[in-house]
Amino acid sequence: MKKKLTITLDADVIPIAERYAQSRGVSLSLLIEQALKELMAEGESSFSSRWRGKFHAARRNDARYEALARKYL
Repeated sequence: MKKKLTITLDADVIPIAERYAQSRGVSLSLLIEQALKELMAEGESSFSSRWRGKFHAARRNDARYEALARKYL
């Protein structure tokens, strides 16, 4: 079921967004709906998938590593 929603945008954004939607053959409402669905789908990724590949092994010849290793290991 569709439901009406009122949004507020900068006046200079509206004509650009309308032209963008028209160039893709969709209404502005559908364009916004699709964009929101994409954003929500991105937010559903797991914690591990968001952080995979972001961390690197410590360099053992790093003075900071040595200090932390002495303190905690």
